[in-house]
Amino acid sequence: MLKFLSIRDFVIVSEMDLEFGSGFTALTGETGAGKSVLIDALLLALGERGDAAMVRGERAEITAGFDIAEMANLKSWLAAQELPCDEGVCLMRRLLDAGGRSRGFINGRSVTLQQMREAGEQLLNIHGQHAHQTLLQADEQQRLLDGYAGLQQQAGEAGQLYRGWQALKNRRITLSENSQAAAAERELLSFQRNELEALAFNEADWETLQADCSRLAHAASLLETAAFGIDILSEADTACLAQINGLMARLRDGLNHDASLHEPLHLLESAQAELQEAVYSLRHYQQRLDVDPGQLAEKERQIQAVVDMGRKYRVMPEKLNDVLDEIVARLADLGTDADLDELSRQEEAAKLRYMEGAEKLSLARKLAADRFSQQISSAMQTLAMDGGKFEVALLPLPEGGACGLETVEFRIAANPGSPLRSMAKVASGGELSRISLAIQVATSQVASVPTLIFDEVDSGIGGRVAEIVGLLLKQLGREYQVLCVTHLPQVAAMADHQWQVSKAVKEGVTLSHIEVLNDEQRIEEIARMLGGVVITETTRIHAAEMLGLAA
Repeated sequence: MLKFLSIRDFVIVSEMDLEFGSGFTALTGETGAGKSVLIDALLLALGERGDAAMVRGERAEITAGFDIAEMANLKSWLAAQELPCDEGVCLMRRLLDAGGRSRGFINGRSVTLQQMREAGEQLLNIHGQHAHQTLLQADEQQRLLDGYAGLQQQAGEAGQLYRGWQALKNRRITLSENSQAAAAERELLSFQRNELEALAFNEADWETLQADCSRLAHAASLLETAAFGIDILSEADTACLAQINGLMARLRDGLNHDASLHEPLHLLESAQAELQEAVYSLRHYQQRLDVDPGQLAEKERQIQAVVDMGRKYRVMPEKLNDVLDEIVARLADLGTDADLDELSRQEEAAKLRYMEGAEKLSLARKLAADRFSQQISSAMQTLAMDGGKFEVALLPLPEGGACGLETVEFRIAANPGSPLRSMAKVASGGELSRISLAIQVATSQVASVPTLIFDEVDSGIGGRVAEIVGLLLKQLGREYQVLCVTHLPQVAAMADHQWQVSKAVKEGVTLSHIEVLNDEQRIEEIARMLGGVVITETTRIHAAEMLGLAA
């Protein structure tokens, strides 16, 4: 559950440190005092988007600490994300600067907003004052029923199975409709594949082939060059080696008179050895150089075949293998008639898997819909809708869909004897608000998160109904940590703890402040909520009586 919240320079809060306990806590105060700032700060700490208008000064900072000692799933998620917690406490921290840039941290490590939201979904649920506005949407109604029944995973799996089935079905239809054109394309592609495979083009061999052809085409010139080199180095009358050998002989004689001639002699000996090696290499080159015109013609034919193939496919020869790969891939996509039969079998198997999962989901939804209908109908009797009835209708989809074999529709009869009709068509704003609260309470009772926050969900009600709403929240507080922003004294009186939010102007700046109220202060605050501007002793007595009855 939520243990503490630290807020710095956020909206009208300069500095605020709050510690939270278990049970039901009510946040009260004048309109505009900043009660919803607490909710906004929590949302920011859990990954919701913020903007620069929320920042006082240069940077806002929100830190929330949660006790997750009993939350095995969240601890496993944190471990998988390499975000280990210390002593069972998860720290969520968010920084937002005046330029609108933000950074998020979990347990001191930088994370994405998506990671913060994924963690936040397991830490708390926030029910906003406008929740009833989305209650009329079919997708939201299905989500609420599946959440109430704990069927989110099954619904997600059914959706995946449906999408897999439809993908196979669409592929089979496309393949079947284009079978004649596909057959013609397959025939052409098969010919092209065979043609390219017969060429057996290899880029490394292509480079070798070009080099061989160039050498053979210039064989006579190359032989002449080799003979000229051998002649110059060793066979001519003035050959290099003969002259170097003569010079070396004279230097050896000179060594008898001057030892400093040893260095040039050494250099000439090295040069003489290198030149002799060059002669051997040129003679070897002469012996292996092939001047066979037939071999040259064959190499030129091979090169021309590659060049012609490249011209045919409008690519450089080096890209011919890429063309072959594309042809092979396209043939695989087109498949064969046998592939069409196999695809049909796969489609049928996918459909059976989907139907099996969807039918199980439908059965579970039917059982949950009955329970949910009874629970909300019962709640309506206590929320100034005596004789009203609520029903979750499951409307069948003959071919099924990503949502399953049915769509969900909430129906109500607001008055005794009235027929059940779609809630979107018959419910008034006040009725929607009350039904929304009943649904939120019902779904919260099966929530997997430890903390539930209600932000002015009790707007538009009062009197006995408000007292019942407070009682519902108090009952929730026995199982969960519940926080509620409220303007109703009947709701606030039911709380286990009450905090008062106020604002004051200091040095021309408006700041918000939260105070934890003791018993006497609670009487004063409840009296203010009851009596308005002038608080009489009678109002205080009434407030004390309300608190006593709630206790």
